[in-house]
Amino acid sequence: MIVTRKHLPRRTFLRGLGVTLALPMLDSMVPAFGLRAGAAQPVRRLGVVYVPNGMFMPNWTPPGGSGALAVTETLRPLAAHRGRMLMVSGLCAEEGIARPGEGAGDHARAAGAFLTGVHPKKTEGHDIRAGVSMDQIAARVLGQETQLASLELSLESADRAGSCDPGYSCVYANTLCWSSPTTPLPMASDPRAVFERLFGSGGTTDPAAWLAARRHDRSLLDMVTAKVARLRNELGPRDQVKLDEYLDAVRDVERRIQMAERQTARELPAMDQPAGVPDSFEAHAKLMFDLQVLAWQADLTRVITFMLGHETSNRAYPEIGVPDAHHALSHHGGDEALIEKLKKVDRHLTEMFAYYVDRLASTPDGEGTLLDSALVLYGSGLSDGNRHNHHDLPTVLVGGAGGRLTGGRHVQVAEDTPNTNLFLAMLDKLGVPIETLGDSTGRVNALSV
Repeated sequence: MIVTRKHLPRRTFLRGLGVTLALPMLDSMVPAFGLRAGAAQPVRRLGVVYVPNGMFMPNWTPPGGSGALAVTETLRPLAAHRGRMLMVSGLCAEEGIARPGEGAGDHARAAGAFLTGVHPKKTEGHDIRAGVSMDQIAARVLGQETQLASLELSLESADRAGSCDPGYSCVYANTLCWSSPTTPLPMASDPRAVFERLFGSGGTTDPAAWLAARRHDRSLLDMVTAKVARLRNELGPRDQVKLDEYLDAVRDVERRIQMAERQTARELPAMDQPAGVPDSFEAHAKLMFDLQVLAWQADLTRVITFMLGHETSNRAYPEIGVPDAHHALSHHGGDEALIEKLKKVDRHLTEMFAYYVDRLASTPDGEGTLLDSALVLYGSGLSDGNRHNHHDLPTVLVGGAGGRLTGGRHVQVAEDTPNTNLFLAMLDKLGVPIETLGDSTGRVNALSV
């Protein structure tokens, strides 16, 4: 028997003039005598998408207890993916609650404790301390197979200094990710910087230097055109289509970043807005989600944590008729007019997340899609922001986790179960089992049935 299928290593790159471009999963990356054509083994991927300032919980929580998931008003944009959604109610972030004498600072504690399960040290100085976050524990294992161990992203820049919540360093509110108890990881908010980190580096993250470099560079894909053409001729029809679709997606993201830079230069002083950041929240959010899809499609990383806003975020949303600051709205005090605006904000943030889930569901990966292999958590470190409530956190898991997650369900756990118990179960599904995490007391054993 003669085997003619060409086998490409999974970590295949195209290189040219100092630019490196990873490829998506192709059929040709499956060994000829391994899995059958098109049956590439799905990889495990972890995503965390964080909403600041809590939620309006009556529009989040379905009526009744455990059972089939009823899609509530806030989650309505995700209705098409109900079968891939698992809501978990009853979780608590106990370590975000103030200890005797600590007083205010619930937002900083909510972010600092969310993925770590460790009570953040109250300080405005450099002696910050929390714990290793769940995403970084996953990255230590899953990152061994990728160019980047993890990505930490945000839609707001970390330009705040000093105290952002009484008595707490802004570091706590600006990140969820900690590689050690004393090492918080910065969250990148500039799409240009993220794109260059994924697909090529200009040697600096200074916007002026980047713009100068771009005047002397051709398109990233133009640098590797000849190699792409040669490789394409060696691939089968299905792989050729996949490669073309992937390269088109890369070009589209690059084009949109360049457009955002031109808009920034024309409409705002460069010192006020980093180059590459679109001028609207929706455009910025969708661009950052597109970059995450590309990062997973190219298998450049398998762990991504994304903050839709920092804790105490005062972003307003005039594009949906809400000119009020988000944080102020979360403290509505029962005012019905403010509550209606808060509902709009919650729904709008979910619409952005739904855009991401739609993209994952429509992007092929092996025999399935990126959504099939992903395990994505969507939620917040607070429930009712009006009362700074750390109990009954809004939490939903989306994705197939490589066939390890059973969706379409609402699971009500025992009251005040540590959210770290859920994280231990998630890490199990990702093939990263550990015994304890922060304040964990066991595992949530209802992710699959």
